[in-house]
Amino acid sequence: MDFLTLTEEERSALLLSLRVSTVATLASLPAGILVAYLLARGRFHGRALLNILVHLPLVLPPVVTGFVLLILFGRRGPIGAFLAEHFGLVFSFRWTGAALAAAVMGFPLMVRAIRLSIEAVDRRIEAAAGTLGASRIAVFLTITLPLILPGILAGAVLGFAKAMGEFGATITFVSNIPGETRTLPAAIYTFTQVPGGDWNAMRLTIISVVVSVAALAISEWLARRVARRIEAG
Repeated sequence: MDFLTLTEEERSALLLSLRVSTVATLASLPAGILVAYLLARGRFHGRALLNILVHLPLVLPPVVTGFVLLILFGRRGPIGAFLAEHFGLVFSFRWTGAALAAAVMGFPLMVRAIRLSIEAVDRRIEAAAGTLGASRIAVFLTITLPLILPGILAGAVLGFAKAMGEFGATITFVSNIPGETRTLPAAIYTFTQVPGGDWNAMRLTIISVVVSVAALAISEWLARRVARRIEAG
């Protein structure tokens, strides 16, 4: 078998991983920007608790995170039952659940990168815009947001890379169903459990590494372009 020729099952796992990772990243990015801004600039009761909740998936075993998602977003869970009944949105044992698990696991990395970028912004620039009559929202959209674009890109790529490699929370929440929830890491794990599957596992591992490195390279290129435009402006 040609090393670069994927079987139908392998191609399905790769495409599903790309789909899950893209949806997880795009869906969580707006919330990531908002939470990062609140943690960087906010002064409110509960800020420390919010910070703990955001970073909790980093310190909890992924299986625990997946189990909590199953309890909350399963068909009989309080959130899952409500979403299924009123919006027809089902997460458990669906690819949407894999995207949710990937988003939750990658969210802390995304928020941290964006938060550091916000904290690095010179607040005197924002204050100057405010003295000229710009509202807080206008200052954010015209001053802060362009300055933190490299951080947003870095956070998005970190979230995407984490989503591509997510396994523990995903398999606990949505299982390992071929064509539905079997992402690239789950497919690699499956091949390692069958006799003669090491060759297939190695091929998928190399593909996973190539995709992640390509995402990081594209992110670095975009961040440099954005930085050059900001400096030129």
